[in-house]
Amino acid sequence: MKRKAGIYALAGLLAASALTGCSSSIDENDVAVTVGDTEITGAEANFYARYTQAQYETYYAGYMGDDMWNSEAEEGQSYEEFVKDSILDQLEDMVLLEQHMDEYDISLSDAEKQAIQEAADQFDETNGLDAKEKVSGDVDTVERIMTLMSIQEKMMDAIQAGVDTEVSDEEAAQKSMQYVFFSSQTTDSAEGTDASEEDAETEDMQEIVAETAKAQAESFAETVKGQADFAAYASEQGLEASTATFDAESQSPAPEVVEAADKLQAGETTGVIETDTGYYVARVTSLFDQEATDTEKQNIIAQRQTDLYNETCDGWKEETDIKVNNRVWDKIDFQTLSVTYVQDETEDYANEVQTDDVAEQEEEASE
Repeated sequence: MKRKAGIYALAGLLAASALTGCSSSIDENDVAVTVGDTEITGAEANFYARYTQAQYETYYAGYMGDDMWNSEAEEGQSYEEFVKDSILDQLEDMVLLEQHMDEYDISLSDAEKQAIQEAADQFDETNGLDAKEKVSGDVDTVERIMTLMSIQEKMMDAIQAGVDTEVSDEEAAQKSMQYVFFSSQTTDSAEGTDASEEDAETEDMQEIVAETAKAQAESFAETVKGQADFAAYASEQGLEASTATFDAESQSPAPEVVEAADKLQAGETTGVIETDTGYYVARVTSLFDQEATDTEKQNIIAQRQTDLYNETCDGWKEETDIKVNNRVWDKIDFQTLSVTYVQDETEDYANEVQTDDVAEQEEEASE
């Protein structure tokens, strides 16, 4: 999980409430994870897990549904399992980063330590005893997790500072296109018929829509070739032309469109390109889009930074003896306890945090 602005959102109010009963009792002094010579207690693991859970339940449950944790994140893995695996990885990473601080000449200043202590005290003062007990939110535990998170931020910056930030125009080059999409999909269904009749009529309608879309695409592809302004001509035909920048690896607007357009010179137009959802006709408008290329350079640098950070942490993991006490870790579940932020109307917590896996899934998922 990447924090977009500081770690001190931890000082906010949490609401923790039982759902299907009391959550499994966690012995907070038991060791949940051992990373080399460093132990992560049950309290520390529980608090970081609940802190993460609160982010998901506050910002994502609304569109993922009440049964979010039981939904499938990947084949054979629930969303709860997916997130808990991510939390465990993060806890291990944070301890490893702490253990390797000296290699990067990283330390926390007295002012940073004081800020952490004050934030932990604020968390203690502003949250009720019941909520703090449910999330293992005593002052020492909160201060420890905030310390690890602060170290992680500083170490991430130090590690990522080692990437090569030089990216050539050739490596990042982006082309641009305009395209028109003709959808072959329909969600219409017949009314007042039994199931078999409805299925048959829906199938017939789908076939008609697909044939119509293909005919429209073929007509447009043939007539637009002689037009100087692709978008203007599309508009004259009652169609809407969209724009996109791309390289050979792009997936949008569709891989088939990118593959076809990537073979063309500027000003050339594709034929009809069939996809699972409809038909495209596209024209390459530029073989080098400077603005998009500059943006892609920043994307390449950001990916290099992410890769270096992950590779560094993974390398340390391979060299370190890491043990997970499943007896303790498995007691931390999201099914019996709900945890959310009690938001102050003057604070925009959503600008403080963003989860990697939801973004991916909004891109994959999403994103």
